[in-house]
Amino acid sequence: MKLPVAVAAVMVGSVLGANCVASSAKPAAEYAKHLDALSGLSIAVAQSMPGDQYSFRPHPESMTFGELMLHIAGTNYAFCAGLKDSAPPDTPSPAATDKDAVVKLLTGSFDYCSGVIPNLTDQQLSQAHDSPDGRLPGREILLAMYVHVAHHRGQAEIYLRDKGIRPPSYRI
Repeated sequence: MKLPVAVAAVMVGSVLGANCVASSAKPAAEYAKHLDALSGLSIAVAQSMPGDQYSFRPHPESMTFGELMLHIAGTNYAFCAGLKDSAPPDTPSPAATDKDAVVKLLTGSFDYCSGVIPNLTDQQLSQAHDSPDGRLPGREILLAMYVHVAHHRGQAEIYLRDKGIRPPSYRI
């Protein structure tokens, strides 16, 4: 059935309008969706390294695997606390060699961000906040955080390969 151009335009406008309303209700929905994939893969990488290898470093100037995971967790807390204009929660930092505690802290950092990111308003995404990378608009903080996690997770995958461990498959 072919619709008159005016009717089709109204229908398309209504659908687009509904989509705009839906997306403006949750301005950070896309960021939240990608956080799930980012956290899931990052935690899987952390879990893939045997606990007795958390002290492994591929080069004397590199962080150990455990230190790398703690670094990701700490900056996650800092990025997401900055988006809330608050201090990061006071979380005890475990020994970098304690795999279970490190994975728990890393998981907790993503859980913390999961409580922040989906609730960000357009204003919070547009205004400047403090972050580990300086004072940036919220959207840029999210981009910086996601790039930071991906960068260090990629390093961690090389650590796994150096130990003959196949990293978890990439997912989005």
